[in-house]
Amino acid sequence: MEMDRKSQYEKNSLTLVGAISMGTAVIIGAGIFALTGQIAEQAGSLFPLAFIVAAIVVGFSAYSYVKLSNAYPSAGGIVMFLKEAYGPGLITAAGGLLMYLSMVINESLVARTFGTYVLQPFSIDDASILVPILAVLLLIFAFLMNISGTKLVGKFSLIMTIIKIGGLALFGIIVLGFFGFSFDTLAAPPGDSTTIAKFIGGVALAILAYKGFTTITNSGSEIKQPHKNVGRAIIYSIFISVVLYLLVAFAVAGSLSMPEIIEAKNFVLAAAARPVLGDLGVWLTVFIAIVATVSSIIASTFAVSRMLAMLTDMKLVPHRHFGMKGTIQKHTLVYTILLAIFLTVFLDLGRIASLGAILYLIMDIGVHWGVFKHLKGKVDANPAIVLTAIILEVVVLVTFLGVKAQSDMLVIYASVLSLVAIFGYERYYLRTVKENN
Repeated sequence: MEMDRKSQYEKNSLTLVGAISMGTAVIIGAGIFALTGQIAEQAGSLFPLAFIVAAIVVGFSAYSYVKLSNAYPSAGGIVMFLKEAYGPGLITAAGGLLMYLSMVINESLVARTFGTYVLQPFSIDDASILVPILAVLLLIFAFLMNISGTKLVGKFSLIMTIIKIGGLALFGIIVLGFFGFSFDTLAAPPGDSTTIAKFIGGVALAILAYKGFTTITNSGSEIKQPHKNVGRAIIYSIFISVVLYLLVAFAVAGSLSMPEIIEAKNFVLAAAARPVLGDLGVWLTVFIAIVATVSSIIASTFAVSRMLAMLTDMKLVPHRHFGMKGTIQKHTLVYTILLAIFLTVFLDLGRIASLGAILYLIMDIGVHWGVFKHLKGKVDANPAIVLTAIILEVVVLVTFLGVKAQSDMLVIYASVLSLVAIFGYERYYLRTVKENN
């Protein structure tokens, strides 16, 4: 049977609430559980402030996406935005692949976080081989959920998001109620060696913690009244996440000292709950972490596979079905899960987070520049706001690269290799397509 070359999108299959739950599911799954400890390691005792600064940067960044989504809602999301700005050429293809790769990296980050938290009640070290094994099993489960269809994913994301938000709010309230709320955390203790550069490095990771809102744009054609609701879903998802991030960040800071936070950076919420609720607190945070990471992986896979399908439909990337039946959309699910499994097995949490932040910031700056240079009149965007987003993200990116150059050059090498491979391959592929036509 001949393969169906068209990707199938279920128009009006996602409500505004469903879109918000999907975006929030991806944001919170990555940010609170996977990145809180990583951010604290960079920003030191100021890590709650890093979440606030990152929220400001993301607020400027989200402005472009809201304007673009209102003007060009589609299943391709960011790919279509790049196409409107740069045309169907190298920048659009490479930028789309950069975003795709950063989202798959995010899936790997969340999957390893799932494995790390599941093992905590059993006092198994987070370096155990069981971590990647559990992560791979989660990715396979996400694949099975996604081939079941858009409506099931939307309903599942909504239920999981309600449980997750309620559980995290309960965690924050209980811990803060026990230790009390204080801004003393923001006063660096004697001997805290955090520099401005390292703090901005923490901000870079915190920006990655918020980036899940972009997954909403990849379901633009499936959301009801997309010209209004895509932008609304972005704004509401970010607002909900900011409130929860700050609640949890101050709870962690009140429960643990900085050395304890850094030591438990891969499972910091479970460590923060133990002084208050003992083993019950650990089980509670593990349950919430499982719900959060599972819903995050499913929602992210839902969005990123559609982005790759859109790139394929636009003939910006090649497609091989390798004997698989069904639509391109189902094939891209397979490719996405296989790539996520590879990254999950071979990279640790810290490097996954850093690589994802670098690639995402580069892509994001490209989107903003496209709006500023080519689309500000068409989408009715204020150029001053867009230019501010570019400046803020360039400062964060350059500073973060400087920090990594001093501490972990492997991340820099991996980033450069990824950029060279993506741009080099796309240039070759697009030239080949043009010659054949």
